[in-house]
Amino acid sequence: MSDIIKILVIEDDTDIRELVKLQLELKNYQVSAASTGREALDLINSQKFDLFIVDRMLPDSNGIAICEKLRSNPETIESPIILLTAMAEPDDIVKGLDAGADDYITKPFDIDVLHARVRAQVRRLMKPVIKNDTIDFDGLSIDKLKCRVLVLDEEINLTHTEFQILTTLADSPGIVHSRRSLIEKILGGDIHVTNRTIDTHIAGLRKKLKDKSTLIETIRGVGYRMQDN
Repeated sequence: MSDIIKILVIEDDTDIRELVKLQLELKNYQVSAASTGREALDLINSQKFDLFIVDRMLPDSNGIAICEKLRSNPETIESPIILLTAMAEPDDIVKGLDAGADDYITKPFDIDVLHARVRAQVRRLMKPVIKNDTIDFDGLSIDKLKCRVLVLDEEINLTHTEFQILTTLADSPGIVHSRRSLIEKILGGDIHVTNRTIDTHIAGLRKKLKDKSTLIETIRGVGYRMQDN
C-alpha cells in the first residue's frame, strides 16, 4: 500500500458526498466519489482503493449489496468499509456488519466522528503483519497470519472488526475485557461511541460462529471473555 490513502465515497446525497470528500481531502487523503452503485462499481473495477465509505441506501442499489460485492472480490476482501446509514435500529446495523462492513456511522453525523472512524481504519491498514500463527480452541481455529477462522473445519468470513475482537479475546482466554477497553483497543481511543457498538459487533460475530458462539461469554455489566481452554 502506498503512503497516500485512497478512499472511495459512495453517497447519493450531493451535499453529504461533497462535504465528506472535501473534509477528507483536507486531511490529505486521495478521495474519489460515486453517487450510484453502478458508478461505484465502475470505479472499483478501474482503480484500487484502500478504504470505502458506503451509503446504506442508493438509487440503484444499496450499501448491503455493495459491501457483499467488495467482500467477494479478492482485491477488496480485506479493505475497510465504513457504512453510512440513517437506519439506526440494531437489526439494520447487524445486517450491515454481516454483509462485511467494519464500522458504521449513523446520520446525521459529526464530521469529527467521521475523521476519527477513518483514522481508526487507517491505523489498521498500517499495522505490521502479525507474527504469531494460530490459536486453537475446541472446534475453533484462528490463523492470525492469514486472517482465517475455521469453525469445525469450515472457514467463515468475518469483518476486520469481528476478527480483531475475536483475536483480542482469544489471545487471553479467561480474562474479562470491558466494553470500553475493546473499543479503545479495536476501534481506537479517539472514537466516541457507545458500548452498544461492541455489543452489535459481538452479536454479529456470535451469529457467524454458530455452535461455537458459546466460547464468547458475556460478563453482565462488565464486558466479554473467551472461555479458557
